[in-house]
Amino acid sequence: MALLEVNSLKTRFFTEDGVVHAVNGISYQLEEGESLGIVGESGCGKSVSVLSVMRLIPQPPGKIVGGEVVFEGRDMLKMDSDDVRKVRGNKIAMVFQDPMTSLNPVLTIGRQIDEALELHMGMDKRQARQRTIELLEMVGIPEAAQRADDYPHQFSGGMRQRVMIAMALSCNPRILIADEPTTALDVTIQAQIIDLVKRLRDDIGMAIIWITHDLGVVAGLAEKLIVMYAGYIVERANVKDVYGDPRHPYTIGLLGSLPRLDETRKRRLFSMRGLPPDLIDLKPGCPFAPRCDYVIDRCWEETPPLEPVTIGHEIACWVDVKSSQVSKSASNAGDKG
Repeated sequence: MALLEVNSLKTRFFTEDGVVHAVNGISYQLEEGESLGIVGESGCGKSVSVLSVMRLIPQPPGKIVGGEVVFEGRDMLKMDSDDVRKVRGNKIAMVFQDPMTSLNPVLTIGRQIDEALELHMGMDKRQARQRTIELLEMVGIPEAAQRADDYPHQFSGGMRQRVMIAMALSCNPRILIADEPTTALDVTIQAQIIDLVKRLRDDIGMAIIWITHDLGVVAGLAEKLIVMYAGYIVERANVKDVYGDPRHPYTIGLLGSLPRLDETRKRRLFSMRGLPPDLIDLKPGCPFAPRCDYVIDRCWEETPPLEPVTIGHEIACWVDVKSSQVSKSASNAGDKG
């Protein structure tokens, strides 16, 4: 049995302007010790999907309207609040994008980590402080015993993110969810944080879900990759297949927009035309159709399901862009490419 199973998860936001279809029936599995990357541009449903898994969607206006999230054999969507709190932060931990808004500015960072250890692990104050210092040393905070008594504003952005990782690891979670934790950091610090997470994954053996809009970030970190668009999963495969043989037009566009060091000649970066769809007013058919170079009539009529193109490689597309290269002029609505 997989460590985590997300099945047909659907999340909506009920606003004055209409119903936002944020997550539209996504499914995936996470095995023990596995690293999973979830990528896509802003607004595609990445963060909402993991917040739904953690039961952190603000209600109202948000609501999980369908699906199940099975962790250790139990559906978290059917647990009561007390049971969810025992899982959240303890067995499944999360690192957020901006550590300054996640840390309490009026408590020392040591006290904030101590509190989690006392609550979830039943430690006394002395045990908790000793463990806090070990955790800060583990994530590379120099002079950890002294720095534990400092406040968040006394740390740099990269150091604050290390503190957040230490806090997430405090209860030895089985899953670490990282929601774009390097976005606000410069490139050098980004690389340090990614290397730190990779080292901790290897040392501790926890599973990781890494959320990002940058395909380059997850290349050396994740084993499997999910590409999301407009609340749907449009491609799912192992990392090597996605980078070496992308099959969905959206994934091809994302990869084409990345600069490459192995290019032998100058190449213009690809720019995807148009804008993501309005999730309040999702039209029938494939949500990527208005921006796609391979669109056929069927794309406007039916939303494609996620289906395999090779073993372990699935896409949600009516056209196999590799074998058929169907152009915009194609009009065979009834056939898959």
